[in-house]
Amino acid sequence: MRIGVIGSATVGQTLAAGLKKHGYDVRIGSRSPAKLADFTAKTGIAAGASAEVAAWSEALVLAVKGLAARAALEEAGASNLAGKLVLDATNPITAEPPEDGVIRFFTGPNDSLMEQLQRDFPDARFVKAFNSIGAALMVNPDFGAARPTMFYCGNDEGAKAAVARIIEQFGWEPADMGTAKAARAIEPLAQLWCIRGFRNNEWTKVAFKMLSR
Repeated sequence: MRIGVIGSATVGQTLAAGLKKHGYDVRIGSRSPAKLADFTAKTGIAAGASAEVAAWSEALVLAVKGLAARAALEEAGASNLAGKLVLDATNPITAEPPEDGVIRFFTGPNDSLMEQLQRDFPDARFVKAFNSIGAALMVNPDFGAARPTMFYCGNDEGAKAAVARIIEQFGWEPADMGTAKAARAIEPLAQLWCIRGFRNNEWTKVAFKMLSR
């Protein structure tokens, strides 16, 4: 599968490298592809303009700041998203500082950023995943014998199945939470996860695990 990653910061680079590691054909898109020259030299992952990468891809990863998510997809081009899986790793974090370690969201409890993006780009097949963990733990994290849980959701079953495969390849236990509405619960997991980071500086020690019997 040809996967284009939209987002040139740490999360985008981490997911792009992880996808290549697991056998995907990957390119990374940015407004300024030249700034990814070192990343390309190190990984062999070609960089290009977002629209160019989106047109080339069979599926996309959206790995930008939540405040920039809509603009990033507009730059990629709605026609280049049509019919394609978009793995949405964004969170609706505001530009304000956290309060007692709790990051602030610009969405309310009965909406989510992914739902907003799905409404704005109805022909894309969004799946929320990889938003509730830091970049350092995204690809094959080591928690000993325990395999951490990655929650995901979306409206398209085929797109979710493809994301579940990536989640498993990346060393996580996939947990399907249902339709896009579940992003209202999955996105705030980033708030919960970040509390330990901001308060205890435990950015590489914590992941979620769902137990059932």
